[in-house]
Amino acid sequence: MEIPPDHPLCRLFRELVVRRFYGDAQVRDPDVARYVSNLLVEFAHVRNLYKIRDARGRPLEDVALMLIESNPLLEARSFDREREVRKHIGDYTLFFTGLFPEYVASLPRRRRVDAFVDYVKAGKESYHIVSCFDQFEYRHEAPLFRRLSDCFELCVFGLNLVKQDLERMRQEQYRRWQTELGGGSPAPLL
Repeated sequence: MEIPPDHPLCRLFRELVVRRFYGDAQVRDPDVARYVSNLLVEFAHVRNLYKIRDARGRPLEDVALMLIESNPLLEARSFDREREVRKHIGDYTLFFTGLFPEYVASLPRRRRVDAFVDYVKAGKESYHIVSCFDQFEYRHEAPLFRRLSDCFELCVFGLNLVKQDLERMRQEQYRRWQTELGGGSPAPLL
């Protein structure tokens, strides 16, 4: 099920990403901002986070396993598969490092295979590899992925700010509901 572009969630993500990317993060690229805001909408459906599957049909949750799946000398069935998985790795790592850096930081304690993966490096490299697919049907998209690779850290920073905005909005909404339902002043949030 696709979320229509005029849906309030799409408008919210677009507004927050543009404000933070153009302002604080200094990523003044409308194509990058559009791509990242669309990525947030896409990953609003959790199944899209885990859409890459191995040969047995199991969803891959670890970037390290996705890297193996993307390698045409190992698991990837074709160069198109390599591109598909590498694009997802870039998206996945950008999403998690930008919105859930505490999760990425906790990976070493979880003893998962991803404890040995540098998400920023894997994301930048994956977007760079996707940008190298610059022929035929991918010709027009390649420059966007090169720019995403080049400004990956700034996009992570911009998404960190978007996360702060979303948290602030959630707290403000909670305070409004508490005031409306409780009839008094809201209790302080921890």
